[in-house]
Amino acid sequence: MEITKRFHRIIAIYFQLQGRSIVKAQDLADRFDVSLRTIYRDMRSLEQAGIPIYGEAGTGYSLSEGYRLPPTSFTQEEIISLAAAEKLMQKFVDPDMFRHFSTAIGKIRSYLRYSDKTNMMLLEENMWMSSPGLTFNEKVPEALSVLFESISMRKTIVMEYRAVYRDQPNIRKIEPVGIYHEGNFWYFVAYCHLRDAYRQFRIDRIHKVSRTDETFTREHKPLSHYLDKKESHPSWTVRLRVELEFARYLQWDRSYYGFESEQIDGEYVVMTFQSNNPEQEFARWYLRFADHAQIVEPEALKTCVRRIIDHIKI
Repeated sequence: MEITKRFHRIIAIYFQLQGRSIVKAQDLADRFDVSLRTIYRDMRSLEQAGIPIYGEAGTGYSLSEGYRLPPTSFTQEEIISLAAAEKLMQKFVDPDMFRHFSTAIGKIRSYLRYSDKTNMMLLEENMWMSSPGLTFNEKVPEALSVLFESISMRKTIVMEYRAVYRDQPNIRKIEPVGIYHEGNFWYFVAYCHLRDAYRQFRIDRIHKVSRTDETFTREHKPLSHYLDKKESHPSWTVRLRVELEFARYLQWDRSYYGFESEQIDGEYVVMTFQSNNPEQEFARWYLRFADHAQIVEPEALKTCVRRIIDHIKI
């Protein structure tokens, strides 16, 4: 069993090397939950098998330029994943990015056996994803593609962007750092030359975008560095007392509003949240089901909800 497990790990390591320009030993150790010593031993096994691996201390491992094995066959589980991925991409990325992905999937299909192609078609015919809605600006179908190109090529972007507090978009030159999906929207972090600072932007608020030939003016830290700062903003601890029979209807939305835990209390469920925007975002979400829930704390949130109710026009 241990020999079989090691064999599959070594094969998986090879595919990691084949799919990436540089692979770090620590990343492999974390991925396969083994020690660094085990990874070093696996690398020696690949080298003894004739795989030309180049390694440099402090950098990582890579395959010698130009070395590739012919395409391998796919397992049934991998084919299922490809079919599912194409449907997910259709929903969660913009039209331009989906077009590129479909082209890539088409090339992969050419290596599949006839039976595998048939199975993939059958899966696709019986999978459906709802429309992405307002996730992207329809006038800018290439937004994600341009951002990804900018990050990989380290080229600045010029865009027309309308912030939530503006009636009209303004022009900004930015250096994108990274892209992430949260809630129902795509966001990206970038160094903004207009503000001379790092800012968070929402992709559906881009009205026009183009990549320039200008190289980034600075070295940026990984996206996680800026997301950690974003999450470190002061937050409120919120507790709601929700009717037990109704609580199940909140399980899909609550994670977007900082849900942390829940505890059953008789005919109620006490839910605890950490909210970064309680006065507007959380308060307005609460009003959607306020007839089935009570705010336990904080008192300030109750005040926010009452203020919103007082301004309701009927």
